[in-house]
Amino acid sequence: MKNITVIGAGTMGNGIAHTFAQFGYKVNLVDLSQESLERGIATITKNLDRMLAKEKISEYDKTSTLNNITTYTQLEEGAKTADLVVEAASENENIKLDIFKTLDKVCPENCILSTNTSSIPITKIAAVTQRPDRVIGMHFMNPVPIMKLVEIIRGYNTSNETNDKVVAMAKNLKKVPTEVNDYPGFVANRILMPMINEAIETLYTGVAGVEEIDTVMKLGMAHPMGPLQLADFIGLDVCLSILEVMYDGFKNPKYAPCPLLVNMVRAGKMGVKSGEGFYDYSESKKAEIVSSQFTN
Repeated sequence: MKNITVIGAGTMGNGIAHTFAQFGYKVNLVDLSQESLERGIATITKNLDRMLAKEKISEYDKTSTLNNITTYTQLEEGAKTADLVVEAASENENIKLDIFKTLDKVCPENCILSTNTSSIPITKIAAVTQRPDRVIGMHFMNPVPIMKLVEIIRGYNTSNETNDKVVAMAKNLKKVPTEVNDYPGFVANRILMPMINEAIETLYTGVAGVEEIDTVMKLGMAHPMGPLQLADFIGLDVCLSILEVMYDGFKNPKYAPCPLLVNMVRAGKMGVKSGEGFYDYSESKKAEIVSSQFTN
């Protein structure tokens, strides 16, 4: 498998494209918006320049990585020669199902269709295709070029051959593929999101402030980033979406999103990407100024 199509040029998509291209794969990066594609390539270039400055790659590596990426605004054109597709569009079930219906029609018969979804069941996505044996989850971690983990999620009908090929592919990218079963949230988010939700609940009920909660988890539990800052980094809308998928899938109240999280997303406070979440990012991408607008 040498021809890779990545769907979505956002934070995860451009990171996935960067990683495949850096390891010699030919990558078609697809997004509906030309502007999004340009931002994605600019981000990849910036990240490569950072790696170059740290002497982790050479100028040749940077040039060859960028030359390995071709951009498209038409899904049909970008996916028609793919050996593997990695879908990294918005964490929206209807959007993903529509994309996979189209991919099933336009991709070569033996192409493997994978999704970077962080919570939506692989079996449900595979069911809208005529190739459920060749549909699988590849859940990369952000930032993709740096983080080693890839959750490999088998749907109910995913074949052993598909699983083995994708595991080998992840190893070729110098990642650590970890196989998990297809249940809402998989492993990473099934554990992470309730922790983040409980941190928000702790803030919501007035037990402690933003900085205090994050300090306890960083210094007391040796987490590199506090749960509220991490939520901002992930995107509060993404956190809410994952919790809603888990709550719907398990019908267990422990996954019910905290009302504070719901209100913040409704108000457009998405974290780093919107400039404000639990922290204020209007002056810097670093969480330097704490917002104080939290009441129940």
